[in-house]
Amino acid sequence: MVMKQEKSCGAVVTDSNGKYLVIRQVQGHWCFPKGHTENDETEAETALREIREETGYDVELLDGFRYTLSYSPAPGIMKEVVYFAAGLKGGSGKNQKEEVSAIYWMDPEEVRKCITYENDRNLFEAVHAFLQKGNK
Repeated sequence: MVMKQEKSCGAVVTDSNGKYLVIRQVQGHWCFPKGHTENDETEAETALREIREETGYDVELLDGFRYTLSYSPAPGIMKEVVYFAAGLKGGSGKNQKEEVSAIYWMDPEEVRKCITYENDRNLFEAVHAFLQKGNK
């Protein structure tokens, strides 16, 4: 069977107070903003666009962090998701009602308690460790 390939990009975003941006999808999952690549976008362009669309925030991707997850969201589909680490630059903080039911800024312990999927928790730990080493 031929697997359909999908690709999404996003980021784990932090603010100057050490809080992390977490979204609650309309399906109820707690995760980080991400979305499908469109046309000839680069991974970085997709991540920046999707974060802005889903949360209203403008962010800056941090150099030196790229993390890839792969999973099968449905039979016959294989999805690759590329995540970056990002810092908040500005924006409105307005959720995209069709996809995101709520936006939260959380400290690391809150993030660890609410993230739905283990692969997203592993991603968070990798970003958190990256930032703790002074990569801001």
